[in-house]
Amino acid sequence: MDVHHPGERTVSDDNNEVRAGIAGIPWKTAARAATVGVFFLLFCAVLDLARTILLPVVSAFVIGMMLGPVSGLAARYRIPSWISATLIMALFVGAISLAIIILSAPVTEWISKGPQIAETVGEKLRVLERPLAALRDVRSALTPKSEAVEVAIGPSLAEPALTVVTPALGELVVFFGTLFFFLLGRDQLRRAIVQAFEHRKTRLRTLRIFNDVEHELTTYLSVVTVINIVVGCGTAVIAWLSGLPNIGVWAVLAFVLNYIPYIGPLVMNIVLFVVGIVSFPTLSQALVAPACFIAMTTLEGHFITPSIMGKRLTLNPLNVFLALAFWTWLWGPVGAFLAVPLLITALVALRHVFPKAAANLPD
Repeated sequence: MDVHHPGERTVSDDNNEVRAGIAGIPWKTAARAATVGVFFLLFCAVLDLARTILLPVVSAFVIGMMLGPVSGLAARYRIPSWISATLIMALFVGAISLAIIILSAPVTEWISKGPQIAETVGEKLRVLERPLAALRDVRSALTPKSEAVEVAIGPSLAEPALTVVTPALGELVVFFGTLFFFLLGRDQLRRAIVQAFEHRKTRLRTLRIFNDVEHELTTYLSVVTVINIVVGCGTAVIAWLSGLPNIGVWAVLAFVLNYIPYIGPLVMNIVLFVVGIVSFPTLSQALVAPACFIAMTTLEGHFITPSIMGKRLTLNPLNVFLALAFWTWLWGPVGAFLAVPLLITALVALRHVFPKAAANLPD
């Protein structure tokens, strides 16, 4: 017969405490988190595997929602949807064609002079030869030497080129076709989605989400376009003052690249630096244009743009950076362009689906 003294712990007491601790673990929360994690992984896999069709379709929907209010304004003046859609498409294609025409000649010239440019850059950057050699030594010490790989030159090079060009042409056809038919049937699509819900409250919420997303995206596109025009003009002035050739090219390139946060200005700085090294005899002269551009984009990104956009469109820099990293990793340069519009769309939808409760102020 076992005798237990007061205050003495038994094995059964320890087992009961273990069971109570296990029961206290939020298993439902863990299950929900696991479900969300699995859904996210499957979602990323679908976005990656279906990139060829989803990338042009999503791009067309985002740009169509940016241009949607213009189509709505035309409908108020009783302009047929096919006329407004055709005019919007013509202006959009014309703007893209103009940018390509301006950039194509200098880019073709630089590509043809690639070996000469590489040799010139190498001569100007000999000051970095020792640090680069040290990095190569460290890399060769850490990684084993790999066997030389023979590169076949000839007809086999045409196959990779065709595999890249052919899907790109197909994606362009899907993009322009989706954009045109989205603008053409914008009202019918909105009506069909709203009427798919049974409850009136859900229909009103869906309609508000559509309206707010279009408003926010249109405001974002308008404000950023005006800012990018100013950045392009400022870049042209910087190129003119520093003596760089092809001033118009720098203006257009800065205007286009500034639609991509962080990455666009970084690429522009690298291009200005490389062209400066090729164009000027000294390294200090080559650094003038990139330094001025960094100062201008820092002023624009930290002071001018936030003050113009206001609190409503001000986005958390961390959210912007993470969205930019995610969509660039998933869809490349086009994903980088779509990162901020998709982030705005997600935040607007979450704001309506999960509204914040009003704070109860003390009397």
